[in-house]
Amino acid sequence: MTKKGRSNIQRRLIPTYIFLIIVSLISVFPFYWMLTAATNTSLEVARGKIIFGSHAVENFTNLLAQQNLWGALKNSFLYAGVQTIIALLICSLAGYGFELYHDKYKDLLFSILLLAMMVPQVATIIPLFKMVSKMKLLNTVWGFILPSISTPFLIMMFRQNSRSFPIDIMEAARIDGLSEFKIFFKMYMPVMKATYAAAAVITFMNAWNAYLWPKVVMSDNRAQTMPMLIANLAAGYTVDYGMLMMGVLFCSCPTMIIFFILQKQFAEGITGAVK
Repeated sequence: MTKKGRSNIQRRLIPTYIFLIIVSLISVFPFYWMLTAATNTSLEVARGKIIFGSHAVENFTNLLAQQNLWGALKNSFLYAGVQTIIALLICSLAGYGFELYHDKYKDLLFSILLLAMMVPQVATIIPLFKMVSKMKLLNTVWGFILPSISTPFLIMMFRQNSRSFPIDIMEAARIDGLSEFKIFFKMYMPVMKATYAAAAVITFMNAWNAYLWPKVVMSDNRAQTMPMLIANLAAGYTVDYGMLMMGVLFCSCPTMIIFFILQKQFAEGITGAVK
């Protein structure tokens, strides 16, 4: 390609670059506003100040004084971490079994399972609460995670990506004498690591940001999570927006860090890549 041709292509791409820059700025602005608001007073935030202030330490100190920040962070990490680990194990086993051990009854069961995706969460709140209450699991980690350790979406995701799993390797392993569980843990899981990473990001973010179900089963303040803490900050007669944004910042950072660490594997897992 000649120099003139490359120059013409670059000129045609200028509107595309301008559009992408504008969209990127619009997307990043809410996060920037959250950062600046966390460093300003409530009055400055209400007035629309969008530059960094000098009240970050004050907002952080007030947050610690009024809310159990470290306890809420610990609870959120505990609940989200346990739910992620158990959900990945159960849903990957289910997806592995549905795809690699076909029969008509399993396909029918999978079709029924997918129907559960159409049921809204609020429709199951009352029966789930009664079950958890009778099991005496209120204000516990198990009460938080039990309704979400197996989801139709994750099972479907693992089943779809399992179609790329090389069946020849599994059959060769059986000939060598490996049991089905050893095939799953020693061969399937390493090969499907991109899918596990994508599922881990989705599960952790859903568990971390969950509000409705924890609000129902976690009546003890010592068991509250970060979204519940944020709701408490915004529920007063007068809201300190600077302190509220400081709490939102602490609530947002863990999920953003995890996503940035696993973003490459997340993209591969969503597109069904197997390595």
